[in-house]
Amino acid sequence: MTGRYEGQQPDTEQDGEKLLRIMTMAAKAAGAQQVPADTRPAQANPGGMSERDRMVSTTRPGTGRDDAMQSLLQGDAGGSTPVGAAADTVIGPEEVAKAGEILQRYKTGKAALDKRIIENELWFRLGHWKNYQNPMMEGKPQPSSGWLFNSIANKHADAMDNYPAPVVLPREQSDEESARVLSAVLPVILENNEHEKVYSDGWWEKLKHGTGVYGVFWDAGKLHGLGDIEIRSMDVLNLFWEPGVQDIQESENFFCTELVPNRRLERQWPELEGKLGRSGVQVSRYLYDDKVDTSEQSLVVDWYYRTEADGREVLQYCKFVGENVLYATENDPEAAERGWYDHGKYPFVFDALFPEEGTPCGYGYVDLCKSAQKQIDLMNQAILKNTLAAATPRFFIRSDGAVNENEYADWTRPFVHTNGNLGADSIAPIRVPALDGVYVAVLQNKIAEMKETAGNRDVMSGGTAGGVTAATAIAALQEAGGKLSRNMIDDGYEAFSQVLTLCIELVRQFYDVPRQFRLLGKDGGTFTSFDNSRLQPRALLTGGERL
Repeated sequence: MTGRYEGQQPDTEQDGEKLLRIMTMAAKAAGAQQVPADTRPAQANPGGMSERDRMVSTTRPGTGRDDAMQSLLQGDAGGSTPVGAAADTVIGPEEVAKAGEILQRYKTGKAALDKRIIENELWFRLGHWKNYQNPMMEGKPQPSSGWLFNSIANKHADAMDNYPAPVVLPREQSDEESARVLSAVLPVILENNEHEKVYSDGWWEKLKHGTGVYGVFWDAGKLHGLGDIEIRSMDVLNLFWEPGVQDIQESENFFCTELVPNRRLERQWPELEGKLGRSGVQVSRYLYDDKVDTSEQSLVVDWYYRTEADGREVLQYCKFVGENVLYATENDPEAAERGWYDHGKYPFVFDALFPEEGTPCGYGYVDLCKSAQKQIDLMNQAILKNTLAAATPRFFIRSDGAVNENEYADWTRPFVHTNGNLGADSIAPIRVPALDGVYVAVLQNKIAEMKETAGNRDVMSGGTAGGVTAATAIAALQEAGGKLSRNMIDDGYEAFSQVLTLCIELVRQFYDVPRQFRLLGKDGGTFTSFDNSRLQPRALLTGGERL
């Protein structure tokens, strides 16, 4: 299968012998001491819960084995703390309550951004008339032209025409082989994450709302417990950070939320039965055409924060729902000092289109062009009303007129009855003044303004203007007119490189078991084995380590 890979399981003969010795030791000590059951929360899926139910993993990241079994196989059977012993609870209901207060403060800080994003989604769906409900507009035409949508669709097509590919360059000569293998392996990892769709979704969000967000996590449930990288496009409405920061890595805390069905939570954590309900924090939602019922769902929060250990920042992670802690690295003895990810960064990459000061988010083409789109639609509405009025015959009829109104209004009736003499003033047509051509000219000017503002001129769609017919002239116009798209796409490449950097850091941390890859591209059909042994820190002659 092209682009697929699977982990190579190590030789288990020595592990089996060691396990046999450990079981013998445990049988001898069974009468002297009983090991309590493991009461630690199961490890949660990073970055929020997915639709694929991979929230819980009882395996140690990167090994595919149970934590207790792994510690025994490594020779920790004698003299160490029992695996099932309850650890000191650092994160409990009180800490979660404080985190909820911080989350509420962060939510209040981005309320204006949430409102703008929800309105922008309506504009993109041509449903913006819902923002201008007026009883006087009932039954009146509400035209929604697609000029704004066309501009966004063209920009998205430009981005996907320039879909990037990862290239890893060595920092020194000794890194050349590692860089070559990473350049071949990373496309396979992206392919297994359907990254082209993720990239496309991120660009839609970026063009509509001004910001695309990518999440790069380690999913310990992938590959039957071996674990692998997961890359997803995130919804900005579900993300919360400290108001006023330009870079999310400067935020004191970072929250990722998701509404999850109660039944699914109770299946994963039976101890939650009867404890679920509406929490104090409610996230903003889009205005859907369908009726979405969230009464049987609970808000699950992924809380990222940092602590200090040995002079370095450690990324900590906590998953909770309400006041119930599902997992916390500080409550896990094996993860408390090391943290959630070794790279120590929040696993999210923000890609802003037009950046703003004081926020990691930017504004998009909907914000830029919706004023012109609104004026175009209002003028279209006025022109349509005038057209319908002129095209629909209406008449003045005297109250004492002798004309049968029903027969006169029925155009299928060849005869109309009258009583008495029919005077010239008995019935008269209502004449609607014709629109002056200046109004149509104003409408065309607004459409041209939209094209200029969005950089979506006719030549970008293959059209020509001003009698330009030569192929070289058209190509020159397209090349000059595409500089806005090239600049926009180049900024997107920076975000792509950040995503790849996080992928390499996760490979460095978790790829401790050799994996077989079938390569893509020009090397398609060939295989390579890869692990993180070449990516580990190396001692320097001057002291310290080099990554």
